[in-house]
Amino acid sequence: MNCHDNLYRQFPPRLNSRRWFLKECGLGLGKIALGSLLVDAFAPRSQAGVSAVDAFKPRPPHFPARAKAVIHLFMAGAPSHLDLFDYKPELAKLEGKPLPPSVIGNQRYAFIRPDAAVLGPVYRFAKHGQCGAEISEIMPHLARVVDDICIIRSMHTDQFNHAPAQIFFNTGFGLPGRPSMGSWIVYGLGAETRDLPAFVVMSTGSGISGGAANWSSGFLPTVYSGVRFRNGKDPILHVSNPPGVDEALQRDTLAVVEELNRHQLGVIGDPEISTRIASYEMAGRLQTSAPELMDLKSEDPKTLELYGCDPDQPSFARACLLARRMVERGVRFINIYHEGWDAHSEVAKNLENNCGKTDRACAALITDLKQRGLLDETIVIWGGEFGRTPMVESNAALGRKLGRDHHPSAFTVWVAGGGFRGGLTYGETDELGFHVARDPVHVHDLQATILHLLGLDHERLTYRHAGRDFRLTDVDGRVVREILA
Repeated sequence: MNCHDNLYRQFPPRLNSRRWFLKECGLGLGKIALGSLLVDAFAPRSQAGVSAVDAFKPRPPHFPARAKAVIHLFMAGAPSHLDLFDYKPELAKLEGKPLPPSVIGNQRYAFIRPDAAVLGPVYRFAKHGQCGAEISEIMPHLARVVDDICIIRSMHTDQFNHAPAQIFFNTGFGLPGRPSMGSWIVYGLGAETRDLPAFVVMSTGSGISGGAANWSSGFLPTVYSGVRFRNGKDPILHVSNPPGVDEALQRDTLAVVEELNRHQLGVIGDPEISTRIASYEMAGRLQTSAPELMDLKSEDPKTLELYGCDPDQPSFARACLLARRMVERGVRFINIYHEGWDAHSEVAKNLENNCGKTDRACAALITDLKQRGLLDETIVIWGGEFGRTPMVESNAALGRKLGRDHHPSAFTVWVAGGGFRGGLTYGETDELGFHVARDPVHVHDLQATILHLLGLDHERLTYRHAGRDFRLTDVDGRVVREILA
């Protein structure tokens, strides 16, 4: 008798029916059902769904906050810290020679051998401002505002490839499914405006490796997800009604849709229906608020010149100016992704291209916020997902030369405003820019510090999911008090 015959004798077809299954397994199903009911009965209120009103209701922080809003300038693809912020004369001396094996250890790379030759800094550096911070010549505009920014040279991360590292920086975890920093902040503090989304996402580059997982609400209610604005002349489509649809018809239509949604919500209790209701309500309000927000021609010409912004042309500068306008109007968290910094080849040309598109606008954003009295209450973050190697990447088969590979062990981020200490250069890498040598700052540490300045304790801002309390910083993270003003 084979295995198939044995199974056939134990579970003949005539018994393998739904009635037989319920008879034999009913007790087990009852226990499962009871367990589910008990979970629903004793679950925190945050899990039982959230209404459209309660989701964005302003909530008090855990303690007095220094900042109210965040603008995150995410340089996706990972800029080279060694050519922008972390000058290493020793690399110039070693150019063309391999790094000592003792430096590399067991570090592995995706596209280069560990014994690849060193590539020295591709641009000159100089000291700027009263603080004397060293900045690459390729960022002349940022050099003028160094006294307002804090440069962290000792960042490090757990992730080596783009998508996991981007998701890790934004959600505290290397896989999709966790809430993003913007989602956590809106969940913790609510919104200060009802006319615009509390969490807005813009992209000005060629694509984002981590995708929508970077601004997802994860297991938080979907209402806390980032709202993507298009990178085009019309960031928000269909703001105006189509021909033949007047205000009365739209109002009546939306009233019927809302009634149906609220009825379904009462019957099913699915929190995603609340998200749907909130989305319809926000869409209606955007018909009034969006045209005013997007009207950059109302800006002073001197401001447009400061950013280098053509109000009719999509650009990183236009996104930065929109971000400032959003902060003025109460938006809590703004992500601007500028992808294209992945310099596996021709790192000098890569930096020239990307700095040419972003440097002026970044500096203008700091200056503009400061002039308007908004910088003290607005956190600005600039940086990518990891750094680049001191060793050169050259591969004729792939058409690559004079590039740098991924490097998670050390990279640079700068922050400004919202309680950060301007004019400070914090942390240090070794003489080759390979390892953090002093004052390490992990990604979770930076996340904890940002939450702290917003009045949120990263260990108390939690959400119960799958039987345990989750948080942005996972089980790690500390507030880096040395970089606070």
